[in-house]
Formats: sequence, structure tokens, C-alpha cells
Amino acid sequence: MNDKLTRTPGPDPEEHAMTTTTVADNPEKSRYEITADGELAGFAEYFRHGDDEGEIAFIHTEIDPRFGGQGLGGILARAVLDDARARELAVLPYCPFIRGWLTKHPDYHDLVPAAQHERFGL
Repeated sequence: MNDKLTRTPGPDPEEHAMTTTTVADNPEKSRYEITADGELAGFAEYFRHGDDEGEIAFIHTEIDPRFGGQGLGGILARAVLDDARARELAVLPYCPFIRGWLTKHPDYHDLVPAAQHERFGL
């Protein structure tokens, strides 16, 4: 996955500070990691049976509390789902955060196999 750079407001919106975020796949740890100004801020863990399976199951997403309230979870969710789309992978959103994000963004529902929509509340 190519690194994605996004700017989001810092913790104090009145300062108009901008944080540079990067999301990258770390296949050795089976997770996507989001960094904020070069510091690990969170991750989305996944499971894959193998490259030929064509599926990615998201099982856990976590943002370090020090980075809470900055929208990093949403940036991470969009980036991992965009990467799944680019890799033509079906998404199985076992992770409650990823599943919740998907329910709010119907333009991403096509990533979840239609037969699994009811199972995941889509």
C-alpha cells in the first residue's frame, strides 16, 4: 500500500495546528498502522488466509488515548477500506469500529460480500 498523507486538526482546534498522518500496511504484524507526526497513534488488525483467498477480515482497531478526538480512527478506517478496494479484497468487518464506520458510509458497503450484509448489519 502506498502511504497516504492526510492533514487533520490537532488536539486544540483554536491553535489551528495540523497533524500529518500516515497509514501503512505492516504485514509482519498483520495490521495497518496510523502515525501522527511520525509517532504510532493506532492500528487496525486484520486476518488473511493467504493472498489467493481474496478476503481480509478486520478484527480489532485501536487508537492510543493520547490521540483521541482527532478523527484518526475514521482516517484509518477509510484508508484500510480504500486499500482493500484497490487490492480487490472482500472485507469481513468483525471489528466493531470498522463495522460501525461502514454502517455510516454506504458507499463502502460493496466491499462486504452481499451474502454477509445481514450478518454485519449493513
